[in-house]
Amino acid sequence: MYSVEQVADRLGLHPRTVRGYIRAGRLRAVRIGKQYRIARADLDALTGRPPSARPTALSAVEVSSIVQVDGVDRAAADRLGTLVLAAVNTVHDPAHPLRVQTVHDEERQRMKIVILGGAAATADVLHLLDAVLDGDNGLLAGEAEDA
Repeated sequence: MYSVEQVADRLGLHPRTVRGYIRAGRLRAVRIGKQYRIARADLDALTGRPPSARPTALSAVEVSSIVQVDGVDRAAADRLGTLVLAAVNTVHDPAHPLRVQTVHDEERQRMKIVILGGAAATADVLHLLDAVLDGDNGLLAGEAEDA
């Protein structure tokens, strides 16, 4: 968004002339308080320049998260990994894929879950992990096998 003075400088005109174009409807502008603001596209339309090649959509946001879970044996890591991957694969958005990898360190009894994707989908997976890890569901303790 340009001010009247910036547009005048770009076009080599007096600010009063630019204000006159706005009042006459030759140049579209938005009034904010006591000042006008002119969008680049409106300025390009006035001058006859082709529209800017800048993308109008916001660029995609990608989040990377690493979740570390300590005190997890191989069986519990397999159950947790299966749960997370099943949750990710049930909601499939080809435009914004969510990628998940799980790694288990048998020696340290530690599992890492790497999540890459959109902010909302990553947040959903993190909420799921929080519910599973904080819940008294027996997933990590091996009680799920007895049920």
